[in-house]
Parts: sequence; structure tokens; C-alpha cells
Amino acid sequence: MVAVLNSLIEIDAEGIPWITGANTKVVEVVLDKMAHNSNPEEIHEQYPHLSLAQIHAALSYYYEHQAEVDADIERRDRYVENLRAQQKNPLTRKELESRLRARNDQR
Repeated sequence: MVAVLNSLIEIDAEGIPWITGANTKVVEVVLDKMAHNSNPEEIHEQYPHLSLAQIHAALSYYYEHQAEVDADIERRDRYVENLRAQQKNPLTRKELESRLRARNDQR
């Protein structure tokens, strides 16, 4: 079941807020704002499929539910860190590029 908060934001069955009709989660817009200190117009450049009204609605949802969204972001960060910790021998970007070059040289 999807709960419609307004015409621009929906909550899916798992409790995740989505921008209606855009296949974009609210948290994606929020993370872009946090990572780059983007204003709505700059976010629109990164997400041209979103209207400014949708972007403002996503940010408004965030400010009204900041504790919940921040907890979700923290949960996502912990999940990624746990995955990293489980890797026995993580490769660096340099090592990956070196392996790719070596494979291409063999062809």
C-alpha cells in the first residue's frame, strides 16, 4: 500500500518517501543537498526530470521529518560500512585500474 502525503510525496509499503511519479526517493534529493550544499535550482540541474515543485516538496518533507530521514541516512551509512568491513581484501581504485589495463593488454 502506498500512502499519499500530498500530490508530490508518497510513502511506500516499506515506509520510504518517494517523489510521486518520478522514481526518485526523497533521500536522494536530500543527500545531494547535503553533499554539495545545493540549492533547489542546482538540484534541478542534477535531476532535470524533477520539477522545482517536486524538489521543494522533497526538501520540505525532509525538514518536517528530519530525524526520521537522518536516521535512515545513518542506517544506510552503517550498512555500507558493514559491507566494506566484510571484504577480506578490498582493492584500491589504482589496483582495479591496473588489473583492467593488464587484462586489456592481454587481448
